[in-house]
Amino acid sequence: MSDKSKLQQAVKESLEDYFKHLDGQTPHAIYDMVLGCVEKPMLEYILHKVGGNQSKAAEILGLNRNTLRKKMAQYNLN
Repeated sequence: MSDKSKLQQAVKESLEDYFKHLDGQTPHAIYDMVLGCVEKPMLEYILHKVGGNQSKAAEILGLNRNTLRKKMAQYNLN
């Protein structure tokens, strides 16, 4: 199983668990919830890996450095 497949499987399992524990509540804003749960730790991890170098982090993430800075501000990662 590839690393990409493992990550996809982990997301699917997490979503299954989330829906299983809703206790009758209607799910909402799933897209934003999942992105928020994945995006922040990913940014933190990559920034740590490159010693805080935003140019390197942006390159690894495939983002423009300004986009990275906006996302860092969004998650208070400054």
